[in-house]
Amino acid sequence: MFDYLSLDDELTDDERAVRDEARELVDSLRPFGELFLEGEFPDVFDELGDRGLLAPHLRGGSPRAYGVAMRELEAGDSGLRSAVSVQGALVAYPVARYGTDAQRDEYLDDLLDGETVGCFALTEPDVGSAPHEMGATAHREGDGYVLNGTKRWVTNSPIADVALVWARDDGGDGDVRGFLVPTDTDGVHVEPIDGLLSLRISESAEVTLDDVHVPDDAVLDVRGMRGPLSCLNQARYGIAWGAVGAARDAFEHALDYAKGREQWGRAVAGFQLQQEKFADCATRITTAELIARRLADLKESDELEPHHVSMGKRHSAEVARNVTRTAREIMGGNGVLADHPPMRHMLNAETVYTYEGTHDVHSLIMGAEITGEPAFEG
Repeated sequence: MFDYLSLDDELTDDERAVRDEARELVDSLRPFGELFLEGEFPDVFDELGDRGLLAPHLRGGSPRAYGVAMRELEAGDSGLRSAVSVQGALVAYPVARYGTDAQRDEYLDDLLDGETVGCFALTEPDVGSAPHEMGATAHREGDGYVLNGTKRWVTNSPIADVALVWARDDGGDGDVRGFLVPTDTDGVHVEPIDGLLSLRISESAEVTLDDVHVPDDAVLDVRGMRGPLSCLNQARYGIAWGAVGAARDAFEHALDYAKGREQWGRAVAGFQLQQEKFADCATRITTAELIARRLADLKESDELEPHHVSMGKRHSAEVARNVTRTAREIMGGNGVLADHPPMRHMLNAETVYTYEGTHDVHSLIMGAEITGEPAFEG
């Protein structure tokens, strides 16, 4: 594994064990190119749970263990890491933090073991970067609520057993609330999204809620946007680590290729122009990981703030976008083949660059903290 500053030497035994479990799983699933072309997500949730890779930080592991797991899974494919991020950061985490005792008893262990698959329904067809403008509603009725609305880009939803749906309570103060909704509930309709050119192994769909009745005991104990945004902060932390893995895998493959590919009587890796590209990519990958590791330290000491995570997610996604494109370029025409990972990682990076807060939105989050002038407010 490429590790220019030997950063993994600092891992504890437990963190190294998590890393190795993730690598073994990824190696068992290669080649990912076939899954990507087929648009097929591997049946691995049980194994992810058995290996302790579904939110290891909720099982007593360190923030760095969680990050290293995301890095190694995304070195396989961003779609794999995305599925795990949703399960751990966007479903298991809110159940652990905001769930009632009964909700934790019902869902948490099964989510962490991979026996129950969850999805996170926040984004809507016309509402992305401003989730507080959501149109989905929760209407109080009897001893529960009736949910209506449409959610889009709901990762894991075609294979999920339970959806964490965020909707606005249309009575009283109009707060956003979170609802744990079994996907086989009457009125829940899941329509897979076809035609994906990125994150093709990810199971994503549009979820329509048509007079879906849920009892009071389905509601999480949190009100307002603090609930979903705190979950997104967990996922973005994982992306800051994960995107490093995609960049590293593309880099390693291009390096091996350039060492073995000869032109004009010498290896491509021996040309100065290519060496500059490798030097730039190595520096970008290393700086992205250094930021991710600092975020882990801040998370460990409970000092991690949303604007810190925005820097990590923003930078790592940009690094993945640039490094994967450069790796594809180094490989020339062969770089566009599904047999080689750089092009697949490059396509996936376009989604990672956009989701969980676009590059521009994270720039504004950082800008507001730096200048004291929030650009979101007009």
